[in-house]
Amino acid sequence: MTVELIQGLLLAFAIVVILMPPYIRLMRAIGFTKQIRIEEPGGHHIKQGTPTSAGALIIGVVLALYLLLRWPPEGGIFAPIGALAGVGVLGALDDYLNAKTGEGISVRQKLLWQVVFAFAAAFLIQRTYGIDQIAVPFVGAVHIDPSIYVLFAAIAIVAASNGVNITDGLDGLAGGTLVFAFVAFLLVSLLNVPAQPNLAFLCALIIGALLGFLWFNVHPAQIFMGDAGSLSLGATLAVIALITGQILVLPLIGLIFVIETASVIIQVGYFKATGGKRLFLFTPIHGHFELAGWDEEKITLRFWIVGILAGLLGVTLFLASIDQLA
Repeated sequence: MTVELIQGLLLAFAIVVILMPPYIRLMRAIGFTKQIRIEEPGGHHIKQGTPTSAGALIIGVVLALYLLLRWPPEGGIFAPIGALAGVGVLGALDDYLNAKTGEGISVRQKLLWQVVFAFAAAFLIQRTYGIDQIAVPFVGAVHIDPSIYVLFAAIAIVAASNGVNITDGLDGLAGGTLVFAFVAFLLVSLLNVPAQPNLAFLCALIIGALLGFLWFNVHPAQIFMGDAGSLSLGATLAVIALITGQILVLPLIGLIFVIETASVIIQVGYFKATGGKRLFLFTPIHGHFELAGWDEEKITLRFWIVGILAGLLGVTLFLASIDQLA
């Protein structure tokens, strides 16, 4: 199985690296380029016109390879594949509207469709696996009513999807932190009881495709992930966490996404509570460090380091829980 994972990862990486240059030219030719918001930190204006929606290529490569190499797909893999494809379409539409008008889908409409996809995935997960309990670290399995589980799972999917989307603001930031998160869940899938090799293989394909994307996305980025990638990969990460039974470990493994999202929530709450004062110079918090004088590469690398350590801690917590149950 290890050989298959490495082969899948390398194949996804190679295909993305080969296809990305003509894809970048195509996106530029049809005007599929990033429109920078006026309120973003000053240095971002030079990124205006950079091709976007690389996430659509990532999704296409991952889905094509999985269906080609794992046909017919088993029932347990439909939820993450569905999340990747369904939310990816929503994100691609948002990228298209942003490129053409400078304004994407409205926040309300985007959230509505995310909720629809999330509830569909949560319902499919619960029915497929008959889940009526949730793994709590250092406590064990705790019973949960199926209807409550579906609600909880849908909230987790929406939260993870938006958390990655919020993080996607610097060259290489979201792509790198997603790689570390999917590596963590690849390990969780393999070490779980029972092991879930199909999930691990999907994680390997996503990791390989993301590494191929990062080849072109590290500073200065030649292309951006776009909502097609950030929204769908965040949702897929949550779905995989749910299927492995380790959704409560996800906030640790995806700590960067949590911090970025929390900074926005705290900023808005503080702004309203103090009548217009700001706690951070800019949010999400990577923007605060930019305005504080940190180079973009320094912010990205330091956030990557936190992401690596958080992933290691998350896997360690998972293993400790497994040992406790054993």
